[in-house]
Amino acid sequence: MSDYIHIGKLVAPHGVAGAVIIEHALGKPFLFKGIDAIFIEQKTGSFIPYFIQSASAKTDTISHLQLEGVKTREAANFLTSKKVWLPQADFQKLVEKNSPLALLGYMVQEAGKNIGVIQEVIEQPHQLMVTILYQGQEAYIPLHEESLKGVNHAKKIVQVELPDGLLELYTESPE
Repeated sequence: MSDYIHIGKLVAPHGVAGAVIIEHALGKPFLFKGIDAIFIEQKTGSFIPYFIQSASAKTDTISHLQLEGVKTREAANFLTSKKVWLPQADFQKLVEKNSPLALLGYMVQEAGKNIGVIQEVIEQPHQLMVTILYQGQEAYIPLHEESLKGVNHAKKIVQVELPDGLLELYTESPE
């Protein structure tokens, strides 16, 4: 899964000819130029390539795609709510540096100690949440003005100061 980056999901069919609406977090209106295919997650960890015939950007977060082999509204509806992924090499060429998704793959550090690599970025109204693997457990780390202390893009490091006890929540065994 580390070879692919989650960029968004298909949210609805568009029109009657099989077009789909993708909601993405790439940080700019996106036309998918130079991208031959997107990968749609059919089941967890199972990525199926869909080749792009045409694309149009509607907003900073919404694009319309016509995918090869998807010719009806019903076929497009079958893809609704599926996660969309790009190969890491394609993703790195496209993502805006100021987009929250640009943090994927960065190391999260607290007090100079590595605590985990960012696996996923979740945008919420007042903060970002990132997912890391901490001691073998998936952990959610909030990034907002109180916890985020700095980002070093050159070294791919996110410096944080976490609330006391947050990481312990992910290491304690349930009783």
